[in-house]
Amino acid sequence: MLACATLAAITASYGCADRGNADEGRDRAFYGPRGDTLAATTGVNLAGRIESLHGPESVRYDPVQDVFFVSNMMGPGSSKDGAGYIARIAAATLDSVDVFIESGKNGAVLNAPKGMAIQGDTLWVADIDVVRGFDRETGKPLRTITFAMPITLLNDIAVAPDGTMYVTDTGIAMTDKGVLKPGGDKVIAISPTGAISVRADSSAIGWPNGVTWDAHGNRWIVVTFEPFESKVFALGHSSSGDAGPATPIASGAGRFDGVEVLGDGTMLVAGWNDHALHMITPDGRDRKIVGALTQPADIGVDTRRNRVAIPQALRGIVDVWTLPPRP
Repeated sequence: MLACATLAAITASYGCADRGNADEGRDRAFYGPRGDTLAATTGVNLAGRIESLHGPESVRYDPVQDVFFVSNMMGPGSSKDGAGYIARIAAATLDSVDVFIESGKNGAVLNAPKGMAIQGDTLWVADIDVVRGFDRETGKPLRTITFAMPITLLNDIAVAPDGTMYVTDTGIAMTDKGVLKPGGDKVIAISPTGAISVRADSSAIGWPNGVTWDAHGNRWIVVTFEPFESKVFALGHSSSGDAGPATPIASGAGRFDGVEVLGDGTMLVAGWNDHALHMITPDGRDRKIVGALTQPADIGVDTRRNRVAIPQALRGIVDVWTLPPRP
């Protein structure tokens, strides 16, 4: 049986959501506004909810198996406690939840897993200061990528068609005392040959969080977790850090987290400070399509059904929304 983290850890950082009946004042302070009137006006519909998770931070859709993978941190996001796990959920029904990879079993190690990416037969997972690779069908551990450079907190990971991986180091520590900022912000490129380089440092992109490959624009998209004004950046494709400066596309109220790009180049961005899911056009026009979210994290897109899965770690849930049609 997987145990829930303590309430102190939950409210100070990412964690599980079995908190009992908190009073309404605490509920609003930690869990954001209740009642989403925004979605009803934007053509977005709630398709289902996955519950009883433990600090769900990231969702990755596997179109081959038609499943969602959900990374669960269990405790504080910087804690090397060996308590993390990956859940696997049937995307069609949302009612079949298995513990796919559990730290301490079958040779797996997971501390506080966050962003995930699929490359061939491998499910890559960002886990504090390393990147771990698992067989996407069996969960068998395959490889661990370590870094010679200092790492503060690896947060998200994505893969380009040529096999280049980008990983973000947000430069934060997620502790039982809350989110601290020791620094070390950077975007790291891992080439298909395994060469590791810094693609962008804090002078170009501060607090990098979500990262994804934009096939429509042939570029990388990175969103920032800055506390007061978050940004969306475009980066030209490079595995060695020589593709030019980061280009700002849009900005928001602060604490952007997950990002995904749809087939037409439309970006979906999760924002903490405004409790919203944003839909941003390739040229930067922004509209909110879902509201009343609680610190929405690393979203995943079900490409078969035009749905987006939004993890909310503090509540221990993933909400799955059907997206509106686009021209």
